[in-house]
Amino acid sequence: MNSTMIAQLQARRSVKPDMMGLPGPTQEQLQLILEIAARVPDHKKLAPWRFIVFEGAARAQMGEEFAKACLAEDKMPPSEIRLNLERGRLMRAPVVVAVISTAREKAPAPEWEQVLSAGACCMNLCHAANALGFATCWITEWVAYSPMVKAAMKLADHERIAGFVYMGTAKEKPDERERPDMGKIVTRWGE
Repeated sequence: MNSTMIAQLQARRSVKPDMMGLPGPTQEQLQLILEIAARVPDHKKLAPWRFIVFEGAARAQMGEEFAKACLAEDKMPPSEIRLNLERGRLMRAPVVVAVISTAREKAPAPEWEQVLSAGACCMNLCHAANALGFATCWITEWVAYSPMVKAAMKLADHERIAGFVYMGTAKEKPDERERPDMGKIVTRWGE
């Protein structure tokens, strides 16, 4: 038994992006993280996902696209404070990876299985980065559902954002949160 891995999985905890700082993964570490992220169940070997990496100035550039989308899509005109928040959304962590679900309806594997595979990529990204000592947070937020953001990221019509995985160094250890009562979520067939 790999007790180190078990201990890491037992202690896994998301860190809010605004509680992350430098350093983020190096290019070599990020390559390893992405390779591990791609080692997920993938019925029929479709690779129904892809990654878009945001680091350096690209984070601010996409933030401008978020602000434009906010301005155009919000029902109420957003304040300058809100627009600045959108501009800085990806600046909260040194590296952000968007996991794009590329599931197709007419494929040799059911669409649902393809979507689940993209979700598994998100979780593997987190586990790999955590194993290298980085904090992570897998979130979507409104930008994952914005038509303008989707267009700015040049996503195809059938593609969706499975999540943004933020990676960096935790500024402080996050508090533990309440976990599900296993007695309420586990049943045994036939009992």
